[in-house]
Amino acid sequence: MKPSKLWQPGYQAALSTVSSQLRNTPATTPIRIAKKTSNLFRDRAEHLTPGLDVSDFAKVFHVDPVTRTAEIGGMTTYEDLVAATLPYGLMPLCVPQLRTITLGGAVTGLGIESASFRNGTPHESVIEMDILTGTGEVLTVTADKDDPNRSLFFAFPNSYGSLGYALRLKIELEPTKPFVKLTHIHCDSAQELTTLMKDLVESKILNEAPIDFLDGTVFSPTEQYLTVGTMVGELPTGAVPSDYTGMAIYYRSIQTLKSDYLTIHDYLWRWDTDWFWCSRAFGAQKPTIRALWPKTKLRSNVYWKLISLNRKYQIAEKLTALKGQPPRESVVQDIEIPVDQLPAFLDFFHSEIGIEPIWLCPLKQRAPDARWPLYEFDPNELYVNVGFWSTAPLTQGEKPEDGIKNRQIEKEVTAMHGRKSLYSTAFYDKKEFWEIYGGDEYEVVKKKYDPNGRFLGLFEKVVQEQ
Repeated sequence: MKPSKLWQPGYQAALSTVSSQLRNTPATTPIRIAKKTSNLFRDRAEHLTPGLDVSDFAKVFHVDPVTRTAEIGGMTTYEDLVAATLPYGLMPLCVPQLRTITLGGAVTGLGIESASFRNGTPHESVIEMDILTGTGEVLTVTADKDDPNRSLFFAFPNSYGSLGYALRLKIELEPTKPFVKLTHIHCDSAQELTTLMKDLVESKILNEAPIDFLDGTVFSPTEQYLTVGTMVGELPTGAVPSDYTGMAIYYRSIQTLKSDYLTIHDYLWRWDTDWFWCSRAFGAQKPTIRALWPKTKLRSNVYWKLISLNRKYQIAEKLTALKGQPPRESVVQDIEIPVDQLPAFLDFFHSEIGIEPIWLCPLKQRAPDARWPLYEFDPNELYVNVGFWSTAPLTQGEKPEDGIKNRQIEKEVTAMHGRKSLYSTAFYDKKEFWEIYGGDEYEVVKKKYDPNGRFLGLFEKVVQEQ
């Protein structure tokens, strides 16, 4: 094991402790980590034994404003990471939209946000990682060509803990400015939006100002918006930054304002307060309820706990049945498709699924010569992440557990040479799954770093364990 830095007291001891935990766990016991938060939307098997205690790795170890890098525990939330870097006028190159996503989770899974058209995804700004492997070793891995473990570095993204757990990550940071100017541009059609998105990504300039952030919101086939964000050092005379952490709701402002200002902090978490728009399922957008709802509880992890309770007790499903209404299928997905396929996908989605609003986020691989085999993009292609998180009505005789709507989406996305994130339900058969998610290379890395199968395999974790 490559010696780790000693700037953080106790780090070496913490490494020894977690390695010992893994080695002392019976060989027949599946290994998992104990986490207080989760952003996964797929059911997981009940575990009778406690997970590995990784609480020592839920902190920011070091921020270096000179080299613009930070060293962070893998279980650190982006909320804590941003709080540590913003005082230096710095932030991670990619900050996923929800506060309690962890850095390790965003790298071993996938994170995306409105800077992804220029900065890619979280794993692309990782310089090195300390990874706990299935043998109990902690290996420091990098992209260096002479690193004997570089295959683990590149296979780690989209492995969802099936190859190991990132305990420490060193990442790049970029400069920020105190405020973000937002410009909301209305588009009448998906084709108009797609053309404009491509033009903005290509030019990276709007009205002679640099484009730092870019995402979109679809309310209907004829009402959709691209939102351009530009970091600015100061506000125009008389301007006051908006506050969407109380009664005002961010996504509704997109429909009513042509321009807006937020602090950089509030911009990064603009979607978290209402979990994009999903807080409406709990009544949190109704003025009378919202006025009584504690402001500190208007955040995604609170709603996620409510979702977990519903999944456990099937409250919404029972109420639907009592009302005599048809059952509904949970459709909670993020997919990526080539940008030119976006109009066709939205046409399909409006007619066959019928969930609105829809979130759009352009992304492009940052380094053209890098290859991430478990979630491989064409580095010359612009993609669009399409996010939709709700339920869709079923017809007589259809059952939610059959995944009819989700299977439709999977088929459509595959036909468009896209893929979907694996944080939620998946219905692929094994052959199709591995054709999409780097099966041959995954198997080689899995055998090398987890030869005894201490971690549940990727297919077993994201498809079978539901």
